[in-house]
Amino acid sequence: MDTLVQEFVDYLVVERRHSPHTIDGYRRDITRFLDALSGQSIQNVTTSCIRDHMMNLQNHGLSSRSIARCLSTIKSFFRYMVAEKQLSESPAEILEAPKLWRKLPSVISVQDVELLLESPDTSTILGKRDRVMFEVLYATGLRVSELISLKLSDLNLEMGCLRTLGKGDKERLVPLGNVAQQELRRYIEWVRQDLLKKKTSPYLFLSQRGSPMTRQGFWKIVKQYARKANISAPISPHTLRHAFATHLLERGADLRSVQQMLGHADISTTQIYTHVMEKRMREVFEEFHPRP
Repeated sequence: MDTLVQEFVDYLVVERRHSPHTIDGYRRDITRFLDALSGQSIQNVTTSCIRDHMMNLQNHGLSSRSIARCLSTIKSFFRYMVAEKQLSESPAEILEAPKLWRKLPSVISVQDVELLLESPDTSTILGKRDRVMFEVLYATGLRVSELISLKLSDLNLEMGCLRTLGKGDKERLVPLGNVAQQELRRYIEWVRQDLLKKKTSPYLFLSQRGSPMTRQGFWKIVKQYARKANISAPISPHTLRHAFATHLLERGADLRSVQQMLGHADISTTQIYTHVMEKRMREVFEEFHPRP
């Protein structure tokens, strides 16, 4: 089974060009499914077997979103098996994923963003690095994986923009604000050199040891500063991406431009932010209108 899983994962890497994070999720889902078969041959798997697995996941407390993702993985696996002529048809194709309610993103206020940006101690090397990472994240709406993958060669400070590879290796250009540009220039000239400690690295943001910043490392940094700033709202690196989109739309940006900056393939994904705005407008109306 291990060989089969690896062949499937290799297929996804080559054909789908998913991110390493997504690939790891596929690997976990398909490994869990194959383990649940308890040695049963793939050729003997029926639609009922897969449905029973989905029900078992539900009984173990998995959310509808996690179950839907798992079913998507299983469908991809059986399509791969059909393409490889290991099966004549997929037993998973007729199954439907559980209905999902789209969750509204958690958005913090402009004031809370300012508190977070001001919380690093910029008299220290790490504080200066953390401040510029926050500035870039809020100025661009990058995903965390995109932020930590940035290389020096991705920056064009003369043009005031950066290049990033999003999901599916889709390249996009994202503008940088003046503040972020100034912070980056100072960071590259002074801070980054101290972090490198005479090493070399193509990556823009580095850890204290001079190695590339990790998702987990940056997540801990954000949590640390959120506590320091006494921000009560739930906050994570992705929260700044949500704040970037919402605050732009609140100030009159058009949805299509925000979609392009976020790197959403489908504008329906970006439209969720309009629901956040509608909720806020309703709250303001009810609080301040003399006849709500």
